[in-house]
Amino acid sequence: MNHILETTVAGRTLKVEYGKVGMLSDCAMFVSYGDTVVLVNVNASKEPREGIDFFPLSVEYEERLYAVGKIPGGFIKREGRPSEKAILHARAIDRPLRPLFPKGYRNDVQIVCTVLSVDQDNLPDILAMNAASLALCVSSIPFNIPVATVSVGLVDGKFIINPTQQERETTELTLTVCATKERIMMIEAGAHEVNEDVMYNAINFGFKECQNIIKFQEEVMKKFGKEKVVPVIYKVDEELEKQVKDFSFDMIKEAMYITDKDERNASIDIVKEKVFEHFEEEYSENTADISEVLYKMQKDIVRNMILNEKRRPDGRQFNEIRPISCDVGFLPRTHGTGLFTRGLTQVMTVATIGPLGDVQILDGIGDEEFKRYMHHYNFPSYSVGEVRPLRGPGRREIGHGALAEKALEPLIPSEEEFPYTVRLVSEVLSSNGSTSQASVCGSTLALLDAGVPIKSPAAGIAMGLVTSEDLSEEEVLTDIQGIEDFFGDMDFKVAGTENGITAIQVDTKIHGLSDACVKKTLNEAKIAREFILEKIKKCIPEARKELSPYAPRVYTMSIHPDKIRDVIGAGGKTINKIIAETGVKIDIKEDGKIYIMSNDSVGADRALKIINDLTKDVEVGEIYLGKVTRTTNFGAFVEILPGKEGLVHISKLDFARVNKVEDIVSVGDEILVKVTDIDDQGRINLSRKDAIKREEEKEETKKEETK
Repeated sequence: MNHILETTVAGRTLKVEYGKVGMLSDCAMFVSYGDTVVLVNVNASKEPREGIDFFPLSVEYEERLYAVGKIPGGFIKREGRPSEKAILHARAIDRPLRPLFPKGYRNDVQIVCTVLSVDQDNLPDILAMNAASLALCVSSIPFNIPVATVSVGLVDGKFIINPTQQERETTELTLTVCATKERIMMIEAGAHEVNEDVMYNAINFGFKECQNIIKFQEEVMKKFGKEKVVPVIYKVDEELEKQVKDFSFDMIKEAMYITDKDERNASIDIVKEKVFEHFEEEYSENTADISEVLYKMQKDIVRNMILNEKRRPDGRQFNEIRPISCDVGFLPRTHGTGLFTRGLTQVMTVATIGPLGDVQILDGIGDEEFKRYMHHYNFPSYSVGEVRPLRGPGRREIGHGALAEKALEPLIPSEEEFPYTVRLVSEVLSSNGSTSQASVCGSTLALLDAGVPIKSPAAGIAMGLVTSEDLSEEEVLTDIQGIEDFFGDMDFKVAGTENGITAIQVDTKIHGLSDACVKKTLNEAKIAREFILEKIKKCIPEARKELSPYAPRVYTMSIHPDKIRDVIGAGGKTINKIIAETGVKIDIKEDGKIYIMSNDSVGADRALKIINDLTKDVEVGEIYLGKVTRTTNFGAFVEILPGKEGLVHISKLDFARVNKVEDIVSVGDEILVKVTDIDDQGRINLSRKDAIKREEEKEETKKEETK
């Protein structure tokens, strides 16, 4: 039986259809917003997965190109691996939901959101996030805390919920807020240097709007919700836990109070060896449980150290940033390089600039067709001192690269200001906390070193949080390192310039953030960001005035759009000939703008002249230096511009009578000619003797002027 419930969000209908599809899923439903439709299915395994120490939640965000009336490109004509955007959307769905499952729950849970129809005014990812929460709440899976999601825009100084496509084109802010009834679970933001107060108010605005969606989800749960399965919660044997704690607590605590990371890790490894050796006979089959007890002890010690003793594992103050160093221009053949080091976190970014033809073509369900600025992030195993096979980028790498890209995107100069494609690659050389924000800093250095005139330098910082069990106490930490990220409750990343915020990403491990925590974090992140920006400016205060000698140069010109076909030629014959003759790259825009890219100025000048000649109109009365292409008994045909040929009648070849054309000119000769007439059929009439007469008159004039 099909059940339908509706509500209104930002003046548009949010509708749920339950019972119509997916009869074998634990819960399946159509969720629509405007003409955007998402099918969501959630399922869980009947039994916990054995041999793991984590919650195995998987989220899939499936894009179907039929949703926007497209057939996939390429030979296969079928959707392949998820796009980067699909991966990012899956991560965004996962992050606010994962902390709300019962601790110790180890059943496999899968959420599949399939985008079936897309109306560009209503974003499918925002809808999918609400749909995933709805389906989990209605299902028998032990999840019963609704999470609502909205997008917030800022247009003409006013906040807008779920901005339309037209509003998104002018918004100064693109903010995603996920919240429960009490707290904020996740924040994602991209902005054009928005200040902290505006960002805080926007987050609150989104939080309030989430409450209406939560009420709707509660209504859906009340009407359609299944009886929840009693979860099997994994717990370590109490006797084993007590014995391990009694034996090792003092040793673990002593090790955790060592401020140097390498020494602390080495000491912990020694303690672990002692523990496993001590319990080898009695608990030989419980090594995973022993490891879990040891991990929990380390976590409790660190959290107690921060909350009750007001000290951090490395001895820093709560608002203190680790030592920072910056370097640029150290790779001789690249276009721009930046090396940013903060404590034991180190990222190298390399900037490459290329022709506009190198833009990334996007074949997805969004309204973007291409990208001229790209940021890629690599996290090799050696960055954490480990040995493992090097594979392609995983979801984490894609997410970190996208966050850094979002932070810098509003600062990249426009195509008119800087007619290049820009690619940044951040290589994590050493990782001990917040490599994504280090890549923002390294990328700023690389862009300035490459001579890219960015609007302002940008920097990023990761803020952490430790709370008490009842959430009544909380301490915000600036520049969290790995141990504080692992054992803490929040990873609040903020990037921006001295003028304001350009990107935010917030993850929590608890049931959300308080209003006071959000405000304090934003303000302290600003102080930290400004500190880092000073370090960057000392290293390289502004973009270099000249591009690298190994970077290509762009030369621009404009022609009438009707002339584009003359430059391209039939089947691209003309433009390919120009490229072959001059060695340049050529990009032509629909409005007639032409970008010529070359490291050779001679080749670029030659290409500019050829295109100028191809598109130049022949004018009556003008003198041209043309080439004789063929002769007849009544005259000679002369090419005065590429593809433009005229006739010099035999009577116009010379002042004296000409008996034979070949007595005056031959094929291949270059001669001066004057355009005397262009008839109704576009035929060009030329005169050699009139051109000679004009040149003689010019010479006489010059002689008179010099007397």
